[in-house]
Amino acid sequence: MKADAVVLGAGIVGISVALHLQARGRSVALLDRRGAAEETSFGNAGLIQREGVYPYGFPHDFGALLRYGFNRTIDAHYHPSALLELAPFLWKYWQHSRRERHAQIAREYSRLIEHCVTEHDALAAEAGATALLQRRGWMRVFRTARERDLRFAEAAAWRAEFGVNFSELNQKELQEKEPHLAPVLVGALHWTDPTTVIDPQALALAYLKLFESRGGLFLQGNAVSLKEEGKGWSLRTADGPLQAGAAVVALGPWADVVTRALGYDLPLAVKRGYHMHYRAAGKATLNHPILDTERGYCLAPMQRGIRLTTGAEFALRDAIRTPVQLGRAEPIARELFPLAERLDNEAWMGARPCTPDMMPIIGKAPLHATLWFAFGHAHHGLTLGPVTGRLIGEMITGETPFIDPFPYRPERF
Repeated sequence: MKADAVVLGAGIVGISVALHLQARGRSVALLDRRGAAEETSFGNAGLIQREGVYPYGFPHDFGALLRYGFNRTIDAHYHPSALLELAPFLWKYWQHSRRERHAQIAREYSRLIEHCVTEHDALAAEAGATALLQRRGWMRVFRTARERDLRFAEAAAWRAEFGVNFSELNQKELQEKEPHLAPVLVGALHWTDPTTVIDPQALALAYLKLFESRGGLFLQGNAVSLKEEGKGWSLRTADGPLQAGAAVVALGPWADVVTRALGYDLPLAVKRGYHMHYRAAGKATLNHPILDTERGYCLAPMQRGIRLTTGAEFALRDAIRTPVQLGRAEPIARELFPLAERLDNEAWMGARPCTPDMMPIIGKAPLHATLWFAFGHAHHGLTLGPVTGRLIGEMITGETPFIDPFPYRPERF
């Protein structure tokens, strides 16, 4: 088998890259060791975060660091045995999260974020998947006036600088929009620009179906079999050997398995996360995804039920699953919203691929003429999949990129 390009990894980023290369006249093979969107892209809160101009930073206030140090919170958890190995990454992450540096990163990162909704809309329309997208935005809900006022002021600054839109809801207005939340909240920040997805995997599969309907190949195989062959690449797949002129690494948290073998030492780590679905009790409904700000978990209405998602777990990618954050969050979430029984046999776990400067790695590999990188999207893989796909597609085919790719280049490391 032959293709102009092979994309390694069939998550939302890889599928989007494959679609955009295909749309530019390239024959494309998409390869994964499993089915499409069965790893990181399977589980998330379903947010296409137009407001997410500031990537998630490492806290610098002493109170938060002290709370995390006790390792008992919902929004962050760590494996003590992993800290020594993770320390170099965490130190750089902390440095990049300083106020001035974080603000500089946001100015560069926002250029990707500002296109996330429109790029998803374009692919969803072509794939016939617009029914999976909802235009209700999402909410940060607050238990204290102090946190509410702090976040309102932050949102106002972001609106002035980045043009993101929101509404400030008082207690009564929040109850009108979400009548089944317990009356313990003092208000909410309603981000109105983001799109929400009621089944993230179904959206990715719709994009994959579009890719295959246009002649794209979806193959099963192990990306570690990638070998440079002349001016191109070869791979072993379940359907036989494949030769491709170009290769795109879109393997998310497993990208370093391939990149290290090819001579690259990129600072990639993971933040793991968990989710569980619940039936809403009685006739209760949740109209928007909500983030319980002071407690650090999210509830999102999905096709399967109400999805409870946790914050970040700092651990080695392949370490044993430890869904302790889910156990901490569930009783608190039940007090806020009437959840009935669990709908999953066990907690789902995924790993978010992270870089210390919080920006993805998008661009041509420095040591190879026909190798490209598209990974490291951390919390915004779903958000930035189609944006990344378009950017990589334009760069590979020699078009003028619609966004300056310089800030995301692999050479920055």
